[in-house]
Order: sequence, then structure tokens, then C-alpha cells
Amino acid sequence: MSVPSWPEMIRVFGRIGLLSFGGPAAQIALMHRELVELRDWLTEQSYLRALSLCMLLPGPEAMQLATYAGWRLRGTAGGLVAGLLFVIPGAIVIALLALLYASYGQLPLVQATFLGIKATVVVVVFQALRKVAGKALIGRQGWVLALLSFLSLFAFGVPFPLIIVAAGLWGMWRTQTPPSANAEMPPQIEAQTLRTLVLWSTLWAAPLALVWALDDAFLLQLGLFFSKLAIVTFGGAYAVLGYMTQTVVTDLGWITTEQMIDALGLAETTPGPLILVTQFVALMAGFSQTGPSGAIAAGLLALWVTFTPCFLWIFLAGPYLERLSAQPRLAAALQAITAAVVGVMANLTLWFAVHVLFGRVGIASPLALPWPDWSSFNPTAAALTLLAAVLMLYFKVGFVKSMGALGICALGLALM
Repeated sequence: MSVPSWPEMIRVFGRIGLLSFGGPAAQIALMHRELVELRDWLTEQSYLRALSLCMLLPGPEAMQLATYAGWRLRGTAGGLVAGLLFVIPGAIVIALLALLYASYGQLPLVQATFLGIKATVVVVVFQALRKVAGKALIGRQGWVLALLSFLSLFAFGVPFPLIIVAAGLWGMWRTQTPPSANAEMPPQIEAQTLRTLVLWSTLWAAPLALVWALDDAFLLQLGLFFSKLAIVTFGGAYAVLGYMTQTVVTDLGWITTEQMIDALGLAETTPGPLILVTQFVALMAGFSQTGPSGAIAAGLLALWVTFTPCFLWIFLAGPYLERLSAQPRLAAALQAITAAVVGVMANLTLWFAVHVLFGRVGIASPLALPWPDWSSFNPTAAALTLLAAVLMLYFKVGFVKSMGALGICALGLALM
């Protein structure tokens, strides 16, 4: 592992933030390519252990993975730089699109262009799944755990945290051998747990205290709601979309069902974590309350209470990861969790591909199987995906060039 300079950190993590389309699977793949394959900033095992940790924590796992990588490379300042650069580009795009949407309605040409980007992302996710599976699945047990994890999520809808905990317990129970004597021991890192907890909890609560002091009931209610979401979002944004939709549409009446669908569509097709859908919802809710000024205040508050906890979790848990991974049973648990995470990535890959290729996807009963409405098959999306596969898998064209070409093709087809 090499320690990058600050200009290198800003350039690489800025690039990751700008290109992080397609949800967690694509973002995890992009970071693996940038941090492990193209540069020796993280080893394969360090990356996979960090991914396993982030899968266990509440909040967007890809953003937390970027934060951990930055922290591992350059300490707390590095974690802040990496995490912020991962979020800020997408947050700016979401803010602009939300304000345009609130003022002018739907943006069909924007969504049409992003269809080409999503088609490219399908291929990127497949490439990442293939690479990670080849390195993370060791022996028959790894393949079995990955398959069981995939089937549990895709076919039966088993709660994500339960799968991860079960894989970890299985790994601990199965291990019998200690680590080899010449295994590389991790550096001893002073955690300063209490100081970290107090500092970041205070930062988290500060804007809530401010809006309470200003007696702004709407912003206080909004801040408390999204703070609660930040604690319960195990398994990423999809795990809480149902609860969030019911609350903001039915219970609070902040936005309509159609606006919630459009919010998810825009969040899926812009860079950054999918949980930025909370920012869009907050912007729309604030706009309906007091116009553009209220929208900006609500959006900033939602961003703060959504992502400040992510830094808290990583700066609390990060210092312990390498120590824990040196313990034989905990190392075996993390290895089993890593295998299960491959199954999670496979589920995300298939889920994303199905939602790109079909306009309507329901749930097949009695299983939790996502079942597409075959009449909603999108031949344009299929053709774009095939073109992306030819460009990237056969001609080895890079992601950025392919994404630009497919976006232009999609826009041209929409104009025709």
C-alpha cells in the first residue's frame, strides 16, 4: 500500500464522486477499480474487509466505504475529503434538478439521457461482480454462502442484516485454525472512541438544536425524521424506501406518490449514493412550504442529518477493523460475511438490470421474487445495454467514454 498525496486524493476521490452512477453495486465496483486495481492504495483483503464492515453499518455502504478508504489513507481529514467528494457532486445535481422539477415539472429529456448511463452501469456492475467474486470466494464454502445470500435476498426477501449476521456466526463456528505465525499484524491505532462519539454526535445534533431554538416546527420535524432514517437504514436506501414513502406521502403529505417515484428515478440516475433521494424529498417538501428558500434550507438539513452519522459510524468503527480481523474467529467471520456480500452484489446487479430493462417490476407471491411486467419491456434500454456490453467487454472502451456515448445515443433516440 502507498500513501497518496493530497492532490492525488482530491483528484481520485473527486473522480469517484463524479462517476458514481448506478447505485451501490456500481459504486463499489468503481472504487475497487480506482483504489485496488489501478492503484495500490488498498489491498484486496483490506478493501473486502472494509466492505464487509460497511455492509454491517446503517447508512449508504458505498459512501461509508469511500470514507473508510480516505481515513485509512490519510486519517480523519482523508476520511472527510473522500466522503464529502463522494456526496457533494450528486447533491449539487439533485438540488438543481429538484428545483427545476419543482418549477417546471418532469424532465423527460434528462431522464432519457440517463437511460443510456444506466445501460452502461449495468455492464460495469457485471464486470465488478465477476472480478470481486473471483477474488473473494475461496473454496466451496464461499460459493455456497454467496449463493445462499443471493437466494435469501432475491427470492425470499430475508432482511439484509439477518443474512450478514448469520454468515458471520457461521464463519466463527466453522473456524478451527489460528492465523499463520507470519501473518502481517495490523498497526495499533488509538481509537479515542469517547472523543469521537461526543464530537460527531454534537455535530449531528447542532442544526436540530438550531431549528428548535428558531421554533421552526417543519424543519425540526424533517430533521428528526431523516435522523431516524440514518439510524435504521441497514442494507442501504432500498431497505427503507417503503417506510419513507409511506411516511412522507401518506402520513405527512409532504409530496405526492408521483413525485416520490420521480425522486427515486432521478436519484438512481445521478452520481452519488441513492440515499440522496432524501435530499430530493426534503427539497420538494420545503418548496411546497415556503418556496425556493425553504427548499434550500430543508435540503441542506436533510443532507446534514443523513451523512453526518456516516462519518460517526466509520470514525468509531474503523480503528477496530484491522485489530479484529487479526483474531482467528473474527477473521473467519469477516471472510464469511465477505462471501455473503458477493451474493448481495449479485442481487443488486440483477435488481438493477431488471429495473433498467422493464418499466414496471412487481413482487411474485408467495415469494419476494421481483417479477417484471413483460409488457413493460423497454427495447431501447435493451439495445443500449447490448451496445454498452459490446463497447466495454469486446472493444474494451473505458467507462467514461462508453457512458458519454450511450448518453448521447439515448438522447438522440428520445429526440427522434
